[in-house]
Amino acid sequence: MLVNGKTILDVANKHNFAVPAFNISDYAMMNGIFEVCEEKKAPVIIAIHPDELNHLGVDVLPAIISRAHRSTVPVAIHLDHGASYEQVLTAIQAGFTSVMIDGSMLPFDQNVAITKKVVDAAHVVGVSVEGELGTIGKTDDEAEDGTATIIYTDPEDAVRFVESTGVDSLAIAIGTCHGIYPASMKPELKLDLLQEIKKKVTLPLVLHGGSNNPDGEIGESVKLGVNKINISSDIKVAYHNKMREILADPGVREPNTIQPPSIAAMKVVAAHKIELFAAANTAELY
Repeated sequence: MLVNGKTILDVANKHNFAVPAFNISDYAMMNGIFEVCEEKKAPVIIAIHPDELNHLGVDVLPAIISRAHRSTVPVAIHLDHGASYEQVLTAIQAGFTSVMIDGSMLPFDQNVAITKKVVDAAHVVGVSVEGELGTIGKTDDEAEDGTATIIYTDPEDAVRFVESTGVDSLAIAIGTCHGIYPASMKPELKLDLLQEIKKKVTLPLVLHGGSNNPDGEIGESVKLGVNKINISSDIKVAYHNKMREILADPGVREPNTIQPPSIAAMKVVAAHKIELFAAANTAELY
C-alpha cells in the first residue's frame, strides 16, 4: 500500500476529501497514526519535516516503509518542508515517496527554479512533489518555520507557478499558521481566496498549519477544494499532555506504562481530524 503523494491526492481531488498528513516525531507516534488510519479506513500521509528527521535519523525509514507495506490503507511517506535540493535528494535516496520543496521565502522566479529542479529529479524515480506559494504564519518558537506576516497566495501567480514547475500539489497561503494559536490571536481563513485559486488551479491543494483552527473553517476548506491538510501540533499536544500527566507519578518509568495511554489520547484527536477531512472510509476508492 506504499504509494507516492500524487496517487493519494489525485483520488482525494476527484472525490472531494482531504488526506491527513500527520507529522510523526517518534516510533510510537508512527504506530499510533497507522493504527487510527487503518481503524478509520482512511489513506494517510506520514509526514516528517527536517527537524523531525534529524531527531529520528534516516535509519528509521526502512521500518516506516516496512510498516507501510503491511498497511491496509494507502500510505505515502512525505518529506515536509524540504529546504534545499540536496536535502530532498537525500530524502528520496532514503525512501520517501513524496517530497516538498519549500521555496516560499524566495522571490517568485527563484521559487520556480528550485521547485522545477526538484520536480525534474523526483519524477524520474516516481516520487511526487509538493511546492509552496505564499507564506504560512508562525505562532510560537516550537512551531515550524513561518513568517510574522502572512503573504497570501495570488491566484494568477499560482497558475504560472504550476505551469512552470510541473508540481503534483500546491501548498497555498490562505491564513493559517504553524503551531498553536494563543488566546490573543484569532485564526481566520480566506475561504473566498481558496475558491478563486481552486477555479484556476485544478491540481490538489494543500493546507499547512491545519492545527488549532476552528473545525467549521477547516471542514469548509475541504468542501472548497483542499485535498491535503498537515496536522502536527494538535496530535503532539495530545500525546505529550497525556505523557506529562502520567509522568507526574515519579515511580513510573516503563515505556509500556507511559506511551500506550499517550498514543490513545493522540488517536482520539487524529480520528477527529480524519472525520473532519471527510477521509474516513475512503481507502476503498484506491
